[in-house]
Amino acid sequence: MPSLFDPLQLGALALPNRILMAPLTRGRATEAAVPTPIMADYYAQRAAAGLIISEATGISREGLGWPYAPGLWNGDQVEGWKPVTAAVHAAGGRIVAQLWHMGRVVHPDLGEGQPLSSSATTAPDKAHTYEGKKPYVEARAATRDDIARVTADYVCAARNAVAAGFDGVQIHGANGYLLDQFLRGSANHRDDEYGGSIDNRMRLVSDVLEAVGGEIGMGRTGIRFSPNILSQGVVDAEPEALFSALAQRLEQLGVPWIELREPRPGTSFGGEPTPPVSPAMRAHYSGKIILNSDYAGANAQARLDEGVVDGIAFGRAFLANPDLVERIRVGAPLNVPDGATFYSQGPAGYLDYPRLREQAAA
Repeated sequence: MPSLFDPLQLGALALPNRILMAPLTRGRATEAAVPTPIMADYYAQRAAAGLIISEATGISREGLGWPYAPGLWNGDQVEGWKPVTAAVHAAGGRIVAQLWHMGRVVHPDLGEGQPLSSSATTAPDKAHTYEGKKPYVEARAATRDDIARVTADYVCAARNAVAAGFDGVQIHGANGYLLDQFLRGSANHRDDEYGGSIDNRMRLVSDVLEAVGGEIGMGRTGIRFSPNILSQGVVDAEPEALFSALAQRLEQLGVPWIELREPRPGTSFGGEPTPPVSPAMRAHYSGKIILNSDYAGANAQARLDEGVVDGIAFGRAFLANPDLVERIRVGAPLNVPDGATFYSQGPAGYLDYPRLREQAAA
């Protein structure tokens, strides 16, 4: 069985190890969704990862509903990302941009008018805004023109990602955001070719992947899902059937890698997951499968040893440990992340987590 430290090929991307940095929203961009200089330092610190998946990055103003999150829909944002990707490459790393449309969980205070979703539904709980948390509002059901426009926005953002120096993109199809709102039955109540049957609910994801792959090359295109957990009110009654069919579709399209947020019982994210679907997807999909959720060191290697998946993406462990790869290699203890600074602006809790050598010197 492979080691976490063995190389891995994800389509056109050659990784030196199988320890990926999961996408982590951190809220350090400007209100105009332009990356800031400290973001270059943050990502460069973590360049030893086999691959960095960037924080979720908006494809449009309509689709971005998180304060101080970055975007990739205009020239200023492209220019803001260039020093970030350059810093990662200078440190020997690889980085892809995670492309994000939040759908019904965009509050009108941050987006453009009424939010968009697969159907006219309202997300549970409350939205993050610049004035604090506010209740979500009902989304409007996307028209066919909306769907065409959103697909074009994904293509534009992917093209901008390449112009900004990213090595590829990951489409965000997880966590109850727009594509997940089309995929899973609790949020998709449509009766047209984008709703009802599994084939229909997969249509938008398929369209987006095909369009983005056609623009920048499918070898530089991955996607993220969260098949086995309720996320922001989005769940499916038959996750194994849905994601087995989706695995077959990804195989047909030639999508080279997928990342699954696939928690086990006792996950720290809340909610009780259903059984994992990665084994069922593996039976239909020959590309690379990356798992994410509550991994440290030994338990990550144990998942590789099962022979179903090819790599592990680490989230909060990478947030608090810029030298996570080395810490796993030598079995060193991990820094504990500071939840109070997850989404705060500035360097505290962002650039100041100590490395092993700094702790040893102290």
